[in-house]
Amino acid sequence: MIEIKEDQLASLLKEAIGQLQTDNDRKLVSFTKKITSADPLQFFEAAKHIRENRVFWTSSSQMLWLTGVGSAFEMGADESRFEVIEAAWNKMLNEAYIHNPYEVPGTGIVSLGGLSFDPINTQTELWKKFRPGQFRVPEFLLTKYDSSYYLTINICVRKNDHARQLTEELSQIEQKLLAEHAIPNNGLHIQNESEMDPEKWMSIVRRATEEIRKQSVEKIVLARELRLTFNRQAEISSILNNLLKTQPNSYIFAYEIGEDCFVGATPERLVKVKKNKLLSTCLAGTAPRGKTKEEDMKIGEALLNDEKNRQEHDFVVQMIKHAIKDYCTEVAIPDVPVVRPFKNLQHLYTPVTAQLKEGFTILDIVKQLHPTPALGGSPKAESLAFIRQHELLDRGWYGAPIGWMDSYNNGEFAVAIRSALIQKNEASLFAGCGVVKDSDPQSEYEETKIKLLPMLTVLGG
Repeated sequence: MIEIKEDQLASLLKEAIGQLQTDNDRKLVSFTKKITSADPLQFFEAAKHIRENRVFWTSSSQMLWLTGVGSAFEMGADESRFEVIEAAWNKMLNEAYIHNPYEVPGTGIVSLGGLSFDPINTQTELWKKFRPGQFRVPEFLLTKYDSSYYLTINICVRKNDHARQLTEELSQIEQKLLAEHAIPNNGLHIQNESEMDPEKWMSIVRRATEEIRKQSVEKIVLARELRLTFNRQAEISSILNNLLKTQPNSYIFAYEIGEDCFVGATPERLVKVKKNKLLSTCLAGTAPRGKTKEEDMKIGEALLNDEKNRQEHDFVVQMIKHAIKDYCTEVAIPDVPVVRPFKNLQHLYTPVTAQLKEGFTILDIVKQLHPTPALGGSPKAESLAFIRQHELLDRGWYGAPIGWMDSYNNGEFAVAIRSALIQKNEASLFAGCGVVKDSDPQSEYEETKIKLLPMLTVLGG
């Protein structure tokens, strides 16, 4: 580990403190340095007894890993969430002291967070800690980008703070976070499962197909919840460790608020922006994996030629194309999808690339894309109205954007599927399916069972 240059940090803190006029003033100071190496998951585990509110993210390619600890700055909104968060983000950046000679994506001031699926829907007790829009700049952020490691310290200083004392305190916490820590073995066993009566859920699917046949809506996505009780309190770092082992090519994430943690392994990118180059992906249309290579290829070929799945996929392609056209130039979309395999499932996949116009940010795109037809339906307004009236579920952050953005206009958001809300020794798992006019309720129910498998597997199921 490369030791922090304490004089440099202390000098930065002293300068920022000297700018403050009143006892109520605050200023965010961000200091990034390069370190030799650190394990992102061990960093997450080490924080358990040091700071509340941990956050974990790794991209599907595992090019980027982010582990955040504590909170230096919070941004939240219940209404006009994109506008409120964007305004708070820009104001904070304009006033912050930033020392980051690297400017590597995911370093410096990075905000991590997410949004609820539907801010209009009534929020239940289950999701009371998670606001419709909520982002956090961690106090300590470990970034692994490609094969290099960076540590960022973010701290809000006040007029009466002492720079040297703060530096020493931060250095002590840093040493604890970067020390080696074994990842505990969860030893979870499911003691109880509860879900909405399958017949009742399938009756809602039937009602959706009837609505679609009236031609007022083309597709409605319906989700369901599975509630689990365990033999002991769940260890989030152990769950993440198992997801990393069992769900390659997925985004692995955890967002902790107190003793609640939203965690998952999603294959679905919403949007990525790097220096104004935009990448979005259409991942809709699902089939299981085969037991042999031949069977796997046969299932994949059937998926590629399945009218229902191709229709479902095309809804998403057209929506993304329409959503970004006013914000981007050089939009490029392949004519036909390909089959993309994952650990338990395979999906139809189409990439979308574009150039983000000057003056727009990743949040502008997220606002336009969410919810995609893969998670809401089509048309958007009509499908959401049906979901609000009939689904009998508070999705919370399930099926919604979760991700990060930095002060250099880089960022990435995934769609939070294949996920669970962990609450001590209990968890709620979520899965959904796209209903079209010819959908069979029993088949849709079986599809949700397959989609629950990734999280069930790592939770003792």
